[in-house]
Amino acid sequence: MTELRITDLTVEAGKSFLVREASLDLIPGELVVLLGPNGAGKTSLLRGALGLIAPTRGESSLDGSIIANLSPMQRARQIAYLPQIRPLAWPNRVRDVVALGRFSHGGTLGKLGDHDAEAVDRAIAACDLKHLQDRGTHTLSGGELARVHCARAFATEAPLLIADEPTAALDPRHQFRILDLIKAYVEDGGGALLVLHDIGLAARYASRLVWMKQGRIVADGPVATTLTAERLADVYGVAAQVEGTRIIMDGAL
Repeated sequence: MTELRITDLTVEAGKSFLVREASLDLIPGELVVLLGPNGAGKTSLLRGALGLIAPTRGESSLDGSIIANLSPMQRARQIAYLPQIRPLAWPNRVRDVVALGRFSHGGTLGKLGDHDAEAVDRAIAACDLKHLQDRGTHTLSGGELARVHCARAFATEAPLLIADEPTAALDPRHQFRILDLIKAYVEDGGGALLVLHDIGLAARYASRLVWMKQGRIVADGPVATTLTAERLADVYGVAAQVEGTRIIMDGAL
């Protein structure tokens, strides 16, 4: 079983701390949501854990191997990553973009082996893109394009997925569709770590919530024990009522 372990990770920018001594584990079967206000260090934690920025202290590992010592292809076979900004350099066919997920396995556009092509087919089917696979990405809606990026990540068939705001700028229906896809991936044996800003969606889908404030992880646990009015006041500075997974925001403190 693939395990991501982040231990005492600290990331600095000049004299400022972006992340302070953060520790976090992720295994298949979990859908973990990282919560916190803007500037809390969520994206920096993900990037530091993946070795995309160098931590000042601490480390992250995959099954005991330090991620910083892995090649990008080795890392990509184990963790599919959807960054916050997902630009496409040029318009391309949907199927070709999804096939990018096979590059870590040696696949190349137009030269996919049978196993790679089957993985692309499975990802396209899972994300309901069969009818769009020959369309140019520049012709798609925001929700359709979000599904294409999810399919690209799923095509990797990595045991773990890290996604930074996968539902950003999507309408409620498409937010549910993307999170349903990720939930299905987890139920099928994957493990996912997501950054979300919608606390209600996080409460609906997460098996664990990890709360960040000023670069530190201040809570990590099930929705039922970590989602409280006191936590929302402390982390976000808002007054709220919490009824199970239902949240009623009363305003800023």
